[in-house]
Amino acid sequence: MGGELPVTLRIAHVETPLGDVAVAAEAGALVACSINGQPGYRRLLERGVEAAGDPVLERARAWLARYFVGERPDAAELPLCPHGTAFQHEVWNLIRQIPYGRASSYGELADLVVLARGGGRMSAQAIGGAVGRNPIAIIVPCHRVLAANGAIGGYAGGLDKKLWLLAHEGVDVSGMRLPETGRFAHGRDRLA
Repeated sequence: MGGELPVTLRIAHVETPLGDVAVAAEAGALVACSINGQPGYRRLLERGVEAAGDPVLERARAWLARYFVGERPDAAELPLCPHGTAFQHEVWNLIRQIPYGRASSYGELADLVVLARGGGRMSAQAIGGAVGRNPIAIIVPCHRVLAANGAIGGYAGGLDKKLWLLAHEGVDVSGMRLPETGRFAHGRDRLA
C-alpha cells in the first residue's frame, strides 16, 4: 500500500427536472449518480473535485439529457463501477434488467437471486437493503423496484422523485400507495 496514490473522485453537475444531479467518476468509470437530497449527494460534493470535460462525466451527462427528454438510453452505454459488495452488485445487475416503463418488486428480485444461485432463500428485506445502497440513481434504475403490497416503497431521493421517474417512463402510478400514509399517488404531478 505504501506507494499507492489516492484515487481522485471527479464530479460534474447536471440540471434535470428533478433538480441538480451530481455524477462522479474515478479511474475511467462512473461510480455515482445522486439526486440533490439523497444522502450520497452531499458526500459527493465534499469528496469530489469538479471536472468539466471529463469524458466519463460528459457521457453520463449526455445519457441523462437523453433520458430526461424521453429517450431510452441503456445503462450498458456507460462504464459503470459502483462500489459495493458482491451481493449488492448481484442485485444492482438485476435492477438494470428491469425494462424501461416496467416495475418489479423486492420479492420478485429475491426470487431471481434464488433462481440464479440454484436454490436457497432470500428475503425481500435483504434485497431492499441492496437496492437502497445503489450509488448510481436513475441510470441503475432502483426507482423501478416497488413493494409487493402496492406501496411504492422507499427512495433516498424522495418519494415524489420516485413517482416522477416512474411516471416519466410511462408506469401508471395512480394506484400506487405512499407507504407512510396509505394515501394513493395521483398521476404525474409536478415537483414543487
